[in-house]
Amino acid sequence: MRLDKYLKVSRLIKRRTVANEVSDSGRVYVNGNISKPAKQINIGDIIKIEYANRSVTARVLRVPENNVSIQEAPTLYELIEYS
Repeated sequence: MRLDKYLKVSRLIKRRTVANEVSDSGRVYVNGNISKPAKQINIGDIIKIEYANRSVTARVLRVPENNVSIQEAPTLYELIEYS
């Protein structure tokens, strides 16, 4: 699954267009490398998102085939750091 779609499905970022913009601006890292929206996400990847005044780091636990419910979204990742 593409990075931008994963961020949207997991609800780490609410909209896919916003996920695209954040990725294009170089504020999303996958396994320590700056990543573009088309980067393929796999189980075990570490995603770090840098916002203006905070950052979120999460480990990918599951990559769904389709969209998931809002209740199921938090089961897709494990928060490592939220600051």
